[in-house]
Amino acid sequence: MIRKAKPADAEEVAQLIIQAMGNLANKFSNTDDTIATLSLFKYFFSQTDNQYSYENTLVYEENSQILGSINAYDRGKLLELRKNFLDHLAHHNGLTNFNPENETQSGEFYLDTISVNPNAQGKGIGKQLIDAGINWAKELGHNKVGLLVEIDNEKALKLYQTKGFEIQKEKKFIGGLYYHMIYK
Repeated sequence: MIRKAKPADAEEVAQLIIQAMGNLANKFSNTDDTIATLSLFKYFFSQTDNQYSYENTLVYEENSQILGSINAYDRGKLLELRKNFLDHLAHHNGLTNFNPENETQSGEFYLDTISVNPNAQGKGIGKQLIDAGINWAKELGHNKVGLLVEIDNEKALKLYQTKGFEIQKEKKFIGGLYYHMIYK
C-alpha cells in the first residue's frame, strides 16, 4: 500500500533516501560516518519545510514494514525547501560555501529520491512508486515530471524509460554526471 509518510517513518525512510542518493548523501553530511549521515536525514525527514521532509514523501508499506519511498516536490519551491537544509549544513556540517546546482527545471514536479529496500526489489514496488509520483504531480496540476539518474545506472535508466520518461540532457550535479529525464 502506498501512503503519505509520517514523521514516525524517519528511521526506515532515511535509510532509503541515503540508498537512493549513494555518495551524494555523504557529500551533504560532509562525512563518511554512516551514523552521522543517517542522523542528518532522519532529522530532516521528521521536520517540515524542507525537500526531504515527510511532507514531500510517499511510502510503500507492506505488513507494517516500509519497503520503498519516493520524495518529490514542486520545482518552484526548491529554493525555499532547500534553504533550511543548506543553513543546517553550514552551521552543523561545515559546508559554509556549499551551493549545489539546481537539479530540476522550472515547471517540473521533481522526483528527488526513489528507493526500494534491497530485500524487496524486483517485485514492482519501484514502478508503483513512480506511478504514484506521476499521479501526485497530476493531482497538484503539473503536466511535467522530472528526475535525475546517474548516467551509469543502466537499470534505473531503463526503468524510467519504460515508465515514459525521456532523456532531455546530461547534467552535472555536485560533481556527478546525470541524465535529466522528463515525463509529460
